Amino acid sequence: MNATIKQAPGGIGGTITAPPSKSMAHRAVLCSALAEGASHIENLEFSKDISATLSAAGQLCAKVRTGADRAVVEGLGSFLPVSAPVDCCESGSTLRFLIPIASLTGQKVTFVGRGRLMERPQTVYEKLYQEQSLRFEQSSAGLTVEGTLKSSEYELAGDVSSQFISGLLFALPLLAGDSTLHLIPPVESRSYIEMTRAAQRRFGVESRWQDENTLFIPGGQKYRPCDYTVEGDYSQAAFPAVLGAVQGGVTLKGLSADTLQGDAAILDILRRCGASFRTTDAGIVFEKAPLHGVDIDLADCPDLGPVLMVLGLLCEGTTTIRNAERLRIKESDRIAAMEAELRACGGVLESEGGTITIHGCADRLHAPAAPLHGHNDHRVVMSLAVLALAAGLELPIDDAEAVQKSWPHFFEAIKPLGAEVEYAG
Repeated sequence: MNATIKQAPGGIGGTITAPPSKSMAHRAVLCSALAEGASHIENLEFSKDISATLSAAGQLCAKVRTGADRAVVEGLGSFLPVSAPVDCCESGSTLRFLIPIASLTGQKVTFVGRGRLMERPQTVYEKLYQEQSLRFEQSSAGLTVEGTLKSSEYELAGDVSSQFISGLLFALPLLAGDSTLHLIPPVESRSYIEMTRAAQRRFGVESRWQDENTLFIPGGQKYRPCDYTVEGDYSQAAFPAVLGAVQGGVTLKGLSADTLQGDAAILDILRRCGASFRTTDAGIVFEKAPLHGVDIDLADCPDLGPVLMVLGLLCEGTTTIRNAERLRIKESDRIAAMEAELRACGGVLESEGGTITIHGCADRLHAPAAPLHGHNDHRVVMSLAVLALAAGLELPIDDAEAVQKSWPHFFEAIKPLGAEVEYAG
């Protein structure tokens, strides 16, 4: 599907509610599936990623019933026979969270996916499984595990995806013995680890830090069902927040001030860039202000990378984004994808490894000679939509349906902000 995005004649202005946090929804669904009994999860967005986790939960250990924006997940207290591959769609969180859980079933479990999912590295798990003499086989067709995970002392690099750490955190409390995770510093994306632990606490499962790099997980625990409301998503809110910082007139609702989400850093980043906003009863209200480039560390908030590359073009001076290596192994190589599409619009930027340098050039941006490519990546598509609205350009984008992965109603949500969206194909 192609979508052409441009400002409506009245310009930018309006109110938008942040969608539910995809990260917290994954965690709530899995905790409730591992409990015995029914949990009610409110404020869900049925994106492709969350639908994949719900489906997998129903295949492994739960009964799942869904409503308009909610689900009842009834954990069975035991694992079901797994007779077919578990389809993770394109969700890296679903796959990495479920691999250790699958190893509690005592069965051979095969995972399949789409897009680049099976190309994404799983070497952390592969090494751990080899150390425990468990089966771990990955190919472009799927990933198979077999054998029972053991309580143990685990050593993991702290500068790879926290999804591996969270996956072990979900599974290890259900083993009879205690386990310890030794994280080799530096530990990045620590906020995501804390989000997992916070969700687990709501469902009755505990872990504790013995020091800043060592997590102790008592064995013999049980998840307990509970009612859970998913908070608003800062990683998705970053898209209208950047638009509001550049254009003003945007009010952003539905975000928790005391969140654990690392992507809440978007507000501090925007403030350092000179953005003008205030928190009111109506939400976070953005006013137009001159913006300047800053130095940004993505170690704890990698999902912000694409939209911050757009922001850099619209700031005066130079923006430098560091520790962005993981952007290269997402749904696309997000650094290369954004560089290609932003340059097609006159953007001036370059990268080396995980460092991206963006030069402010708002006055030189222009419509592209051909439709922009969405690279089958939801965050690339949404970032390019923000560019269209923030820079006042008319931008045609292909692969626009990629937004289904995380924010299915994104294009409808931005229309009240002054966006015109035309679809084709």
